Amino acid sequence: MTEVLETSGLTVRFGGHVAVDAVSCAFRAGELTAIVGPNGAGKTTYFNLISGQIAASSGSVRLMGQDIGRLSPSERCKRGLGRAFQLTNLFPGLSVLENVRLAIQAHRPVSASLFSMVSRHTGLTDEAMAVLERVRLATVKDQPVSELSHGNQRKLEVAMLIALDPKVYMFDEPTAGMSGDEAPVVLDLIAGLKAQTDRTILLVEHKMDVIRTLADRIIVLHNGALVADGEPAEVIASDVVQEAYMGKELTDV
Repeated sequence: MTEVLETSGLTVRFGGHVAVDAVSCAFRAGELTAIVGPNGAGKTTYFNLISGQIAASSGSVRLMGQDIGRLSPSERCKRGLGRAFQLTNLFPGLSVLENVRLAIQAHRPVSASLFSMVSRHTGLTDEAMAVLERVRLATVKDQPVSELSHGNQRKLEVAMLIALDPKVYMFDEPTAGMSGDEAPVVLDLIAGLKAQTDRTILLVEHKMDVIRTLADRIIVLHNGALVADGEPAEVIASDVVQEAYMGKELTDV
């Protein structure tokens, strides 16, 4: 499998606190990596460093062999790095359809003629509707995002990420706050993305049944440092994870 994303010695300090401590890790196409660890371990901060929400104190982030450490989050997105946030990042005053259409439009060249603009708008709408069908939101396409349930907002967030068609998908607790009926839809979508085999998926998740089902690999962070990396069964069974980092959570699920 080809290495698509790589962090080397990635570190960030907030005052005297090292939130992410020299994490070096490579992520490959066709692989879903779950990132686990106790609260405060640095998982979301590591995501923020990769996607550019915060600047690294030292170290590098490389995408497709290119150093992207100085690029803004939007530029990283254009290069193929897609992130779904733990808290929804949507346009609440616009409709569900408009949100997805804007996500598709953001990464397409601007048309010059009126005819091409009309044709392009129709095409974008058709593409957006196909994505909404995929995430089971077509029936609420005209509803303002502000009126959606939390679960549907999470599904819409995933839909917008799918619309961007990135090389790397980054999901930060994608089912957080969702009901038992809603969560399987998002998990099925992630499983479908994984089945494409040419995409790289990073997943921060606490639910070990989800990790067991989806992950090809687990990495464990603790106090900002990478302390375990390997196949799920191997990492889950390791003493360092069982005793020091995840407690009984892994064996009790």
